[in-house]
Amino acid sequence: MSDDANPAKGESTRERVAAVLIGALFVGIALAILVSFMHDLSVGPVLAAVVIGVLGLEALLSAARNRRCLLSRIGPLP
Repeated sequence: MSDDANPAKGESTRERVAAVLIGALFVGIALAILVSFMHDLSVGPVLAAVVIGVLGLEALLSAARNRRCLLSRIGPLP
């Protein structure tokens, strides 16, 4: 029996695609932050880029492993 046959164990294909797109978006935003603040590498922009980049990479890895990413676990925000 494959993992796709049990929807409670993993995610649907649509959710995985969404996680890949969001993960790629977050990695792109992190790279854009680093590029735009290349001349001024203070702690704030670098920390923001690292946090956003890690969340993006985690979303990509979770989609590859067919698991829920951290961003999907926090639930709806107010």
